[in-house]
Formats: sequence, C-alpha cells, structure tokens
Amino acid sequence: MKRVVVGLSGGVDSSVAAFLLKEQGYEVIGLFMKNWHDDSVTISNECPWLEDSNDALLVAEKLGIPFQTVDLSEQYKEKIVDYMFKEYEQGRTPNPDVLCNREIKFDVFMKIALSLGADYVATGHYCRKGEIEVDGKPIYQLLAGKDGNKDQSYFLCQLSQEQLAKSLFPIGELTKPEVREIAMKLDLVTAEKKDSQGLCFIGKVRLPEFLQQQLQPKEGLIYEIDANNSIYNQKQPNFNSLEEQLIFESTSISYSPEDGKVVGKHQGAHYFTIGQRKGLNVGGTKEALFIIATDVKTNAIYTGQGTNHTGLFKKTLKVIPSEVHWIREDLMLKNGETMGVMARIRYRQALQKAALYQFESGLYVSFEEPQSAITEGQFVAWNIGDELVGSGVIS
Repeated sequence: MKRVVVGLSGGVDSSVAAFLLKEQGYEVIGLFMKNWHDDSVTISNECPWLEDSNDALLVAEKLGIPFQTVDLSEQYKEKIVDYMFKEYEQGRTPNPDVLCNREIKFDVFMKIALSLGADYVATGHYCRKGEIEVDGKPIYQLLAGKDGNKDQSYFLCQLSQEQLAKSLFPIGELTKPEVREIAMKLDLVTAEKKDSQGLCFIGKVRLPEFLQQQLQPKEGLIYEIDANNSIYNQKQPNFNSLEEQLIFESTSISYSPEDGKVVGKHQGAHYFTIGQRKGLNVGGTKEALFIIATDVKTNAIYTGQGTNHTGLFKKTLKVIPSEVHWIREDLMLKNGETMGVMARIRYRQALQKAALYQFESGLYVSFEEPQSAITEGQFVAWNIGDELVGSGVIS
C-alpha cells in the first residue's frame, strides 16, 4: 500500500484531495504546515492559522486519517519573507505563492513527508500530472486543471522533475463546484469555507501594510508622463541581429523627472508596483493614474493616465540565464534556438501567443500582442497546449 502525505491546509480543496486518495486505496496521512506565527501583522483579531489547523484536524478525524502539525515558520521566514523584503527593497515584485510551492510545500514539506516513509506528497491544487516516456525514461508533465476558472498550474511553474515525480494532485480532474459538492456530501467542516485570500502563509494580511512595518517610509514625488511624450516616438535603431532587437525591446524606458510633471507625493517607491492604481491618492485627472515605472534609487514613481497608456505596454521580456527553469528539461532551448508557445505573466491571465528566443544573454519571451504591466520579479510561464513546460523570473 502506497503512503501519501497530504498537506491539509484547513481548506475545502485539500480536504477533498485527502478523501479521494483514501478512496483510491492509499494510506493517507494529513499534515498541517504552520508557516507563520507573528500575530502582530495579522489584520483583525482572527487567528487564521489556529482556525485552519483546527479545521484540518476535524477533517482528518472525519476521514479517519492520522494528523499532525509541522512548524515551518523558521524556514518560511528565511526562504520567503526575507527574500520578499529584499526583492521589494530593490524595487521588484516577487510572487509569494510560486515561491511558497517551490521552497516550502514541495521542498521542506516534501522532505518531511518522505522522512515519514511517504511515497508521494499530495496537495489541493487544481492541476494535473501526466507521465510520458522520452528515450525510455519517464518524464512528468504539469498539466492545467480541468476547471478553466481555477487552473493553478501557474503557481507550480517552478517545480522540478524530481518534485513532480513525488507529487499527486487528486482534484485536478474536478471543478470547484464538484469539489464543494463532495465536501457537502461528506459533511466536512470545510465544505462551505471561503477560499483563502491573501498570502499563502499569513492568512489575512495586507501585503503593503505588512511590508510597511518592515521597510522604512521615505517621502518622494509622483510624476505623470503624458501619453504623447516624445519618449514614446523615438525612431527604432537599425539592429545588426535579432538578439540586439530583443534586448532593445525588453529594456524598460528609463524616465527622469524632466519627462513629466509632479502630481503628488508618496511614502516610498518600494511599496508600489507597475500597473498599480490604488494607493496613489492623486485626484483631478481625467482618467485614473496607473504606475508605469518606479525608481527605488531616486525614490520616484512615474504614472500615466488610463489603462491604455503607452508606458504600460511592452512586447518583449527577458529572463536572465540563471533564472530560466524548464519543467520539461528535454525541451530546453539551446543558444540560438526558438520555440512558439502560449505564455502568461500573471495568474489568471489568459494565455498569450508568444515566441521564446534563447541566447547567451538570456531567454527572451516576445509576445504577438504587447502586454500590459510586465513586472520585474514576477514569473512568466510558458505552455505547449495545456502543459506548462517552463518558467522564469522577469528581469
């Protein structure tokens, strides 16, 4: 009998995942990860992790499976929280959910599970795992979940073949309503629980407030750049090579105060991200202001009016060589090679037609349609059909 450790989060998805595994004849153990216990940053006096671990315990009891809690808060602080602060301080916008899966759930947590004699680790993610043979060796595929609304393969875009080999995604074939229905039939305490919002670890914490407690405020100016600014009408240089053109297209415009007019003040460029419109507190413009660039060195924020402002769009992005990650190592591009893919730069974005170009200087993802708010530090992931084959950090 194969043994599976399920990460029970106290939500409906992982509860049903545990039930399905039991149905399939696995020996199932429920493990709750405690990732956070600094109550000074949670909003409201709810204590989410206590409530969640209690719900996870009740589910385990109902399903008749052993249950324990593991405290990973130290690793969490070091691998996720500290990393996030560092990224924000440098003006990038990290994705905690992708990191949490790569560094915690499918690494630290997986090692604990394997030390308990588990053959697999299972989670309540909406995605599927496929297996094919290449050159006589098994290769694992990360496939989109059946529920188009809830497909979470993007969050797992940094997993490796070794991690996928040991992973199971029991609810990947189901839709959210089907999952809830199973939970209702079983009368699980989590059946009607709302989906958790906020970070995968801190429960109800608002990220900017959380960061503001840690990063020092620093007053700076907000500039508005006119959409007809000559900076957007510069003639393209003649390129000697495709690589030169891609480097040019993926390089962000550097704005300076002379390019715009001052429209307000802010408390620190490192609190803001490209494409953001909330929290600027600047009124009196015809259309809403969106952030088109931040500069943490000069502590300036550059904005433009409306969702169609030229400054929000870019056609090409770059991933530096060390940040390129292939789940399907057998498909990895060599320098000079190219590949047509469908890609996305954020969760829930519809897949976009794009081409990958691999050069010594990095991997370039060039989209057919210019993309809005390509954000440094976030992940780009690329698919072939419904298989996610690779990803990288946007540089």
